[in-house]
Amino acid sequence: MNNTVPKQNTEEPISKSDAQGDYPTVKLTKAAAQRIRELSEAEDDTKSLMLRIAVDGGGCSGFSYQFSMENDVQDDDIAFEYRGAVLLVDKVSLEILSGSEVDFVDDLQSSSFRVNNPKAVSTCGCGTSFSI
Repeated sequence: MNNTVPKQNTEEPISKSDAQGDYPTVKLTKAAAQRIRELSEAEDDTKSLMLRIAVDGGGCSGFSYQFSMENDVQDDDIAFEYRGAVLLVDKVSLEILSGSEVDFVDDLQSSSFRVNNPKAVSTCGCGTSFSI
């Protein structure tokens, strides 16, 4: 594992990578950070769970977001930490996600992570498909 996860409870994101250079950021709302912490605490595992967001080609509008909970950081990941929650984004997806904000919405219709991506020019009704 080449990446280290930074210390907890910071207001600004911290990104750690062995690669040189500055990386754009992806932010978490307080609600998203809280939900990640809740999911991590509910697991009977010694490692903390982290939210991974990736962008794949396909979907109704050209690209789609893929969400998963992970225990390990991969070599090509950039790890961002907000309020004790860790968000993982691979370097390829980060180019499309830079400047985005991840929120957790819990309403009558669904409970889900949602991405507010300023680069998305259109989105599908499903909320996970978009075009740039």
